[in-house]
Amino acid sequence: MEISGFTKMAAVVARPIKHSLSPFIHNAAFSKTQTDGVYLAWDVAKEDLPDMIANIKKLDMYGINLSMPYKQEAMPYMDELTEEARVIGAINTVALIDGKLIGHNTDGIGFFKALDAHHFSMKNQELTILGGGGAAIAIIAQAALLQAKAIHVFARHSQSYEPLKARLELLSALTKVPIDLTALYHPENNQNQQKDARNQQQTKKEEGLKQLLQDKINASCLLVNATSVGMEEKQLPLSENIKLHPQMLVVDVIYKVLETPFLKWAKNQNVTALNGLGMLLYQAAESFEMWTGKKMPVEEIKNELKMKIEKS
Repeated sequence: MEISGFTKMAAVVARPIKHSLSPFIHNAAFSKTQTDGVYLAWDVAKEDLPDMIANIKKLDMYGINLSMPYKQEAMPYMDELTEEARVIGAINTVALIDGKLIGHNTDGIGFFKALDAHHFSMKNQELTILGGGGAAIAIIAQAALLQAKAIHVFARHSQSYEPLKARLELLSALTKVPIDLTALYHPENNQNQQKDARNQQQTKKEEGLKQLLQDKINASCLLVNATSVGMEEKQLPLSENIKLHPQMLVVDVIYKVLETPFLKWAKNQNVTALNGLGMLLYQAAESFEMWTGKKMPVEEIKNELKMKIEKS
């Protein structure tokens, strides 16, 4: 597509953002749908965010995507928020519609749309998810909106643990879906300690946490890794002794490594295991449709994106 006087802009705004795959995805979509648009990546300083958002109207843009650290910072500047945005408490998409800035969060929607090909339904089913960051919250909130039976969250006991607990309690109250939080025992926590030197009480606690995780997984139809473990290292975010039942669907939200150790571990137990490419593409597809009214050719772009990641 040639850039013309009629070309409309969209962009992803964050800091840092230069290595984002979003320009590749959206520019491919503009081209394949014959849409006169262009998509850029803008590294914006915090103090410039209000002006950047104001420019969406001034420049008559399609809108923007937002990544860290601006998914919450941008919310006060919206004219309206979608239900998903209100429940999740963050936005990743801004669309200019009828002169209004609409703040939306497509992360959770994108995650579950990627599972449609596997005929998956979250309704009246249980979910076990590892991690409590932004991606995890979006998935948890969307699962609750899809009327999950229960959601079991396991996260590292760090400084963010108590704030996460409060946030999940609020989510549960808003959606009326039971959401429980448990400390995630990481098998690498004590890798430099000899087993016989461990405090017996601590060892007993760790075994109890592992058994609880196993029990929750046994009751769930979906297991999600929303931690960054496996992005660069060969570790697992849970004990390799955890067993998966045959009907389990396993997803790792990591997409820059097409097959993480977590996915290899799951596939060795003969269950369906998916990487985060589907979530990345379908959340982008939701943004694209809000902006243009057109469906993104996701599967076609997915094959091209895979080749790009494999070459990098």
